[in-house]
Amino acid sequence: MQQLHSARLLNLAGIRTVPLRRLEQLIRSSGYFRQKARRLKNFVRFLDKTYGRSLTKMFAQPTLLLREQLLSLNGVGPETADSILLYAGQHPSFVVDAYTKRIAERHGVIAANTGYEEIRALFEGGLAEAELLQESKTGNPGGASHSPSRMSMVSRSPVAQVFNEMHALLVGVGKKYCLKPAPKCAECPLNHLWSSDGQKQATSSSPASPQVAVAAHKNIITSKQ
Repeated sequence: MQQLHSARLLNLAGIRTVPLRRLEQLIRSSGYFRQKARRLKNFVRFLDKTYGRSLTKMFAQPTLLLREQLLSLNGVGPETADSILLYAGQHPSFVVDAYTKRIAERHGVIAANTGYEEIRALFEGGLAEAELLQESKTGNPGGASHSPSRMSMVSRSPVAQVFNEMHALLVGVGKKYCLKPAPKCAECPLNHLWSSDGQKQATSSSPASPQVAVAAHKNIITSKQ
């Protein structure tokens, strides 16, 4: 990213015009640079051909249609597609990453082999609760590990705002408490969802229940106040 920024190519016009070999060298430090360079070029070609170079036109499409189109592109998987939709396009499409899956699995909400779409549906169903939307606060999510970018502060629908905020909070919890090798459960803001003997509390937040998303959101938000 820094190399592209320094070369003044961190924009659509730059990716569109820079020779492929130079693009590869500029992103070499990111790993798999040849694949990533081709995929960046591929996305710009898709944007140019389908939406006349306009991100505004692209993001004006219905969420499900645009998600299907993004997933049809080489190298764009569900997490990448949902990240583009939520963070760049302000579409209400929840992002499931390794942190989300780890936290949900450790709390007994999902099984180890639960698929991406099932997890996404679980969180979207819980976070779309009207009760939660009314309580949501805009601004910098307390669990984020960095200051909010200009893009993350733009106006968005209440549902998209909650999805954005919840994902940032889960990333914060995953990086600080729910560590892969040695989780810090006693310090975690989601500790209240567990009983004293280390088992998940038998509440409405039972496995496969969307209410766990609401409970997790409230617990994290409360711990920040």
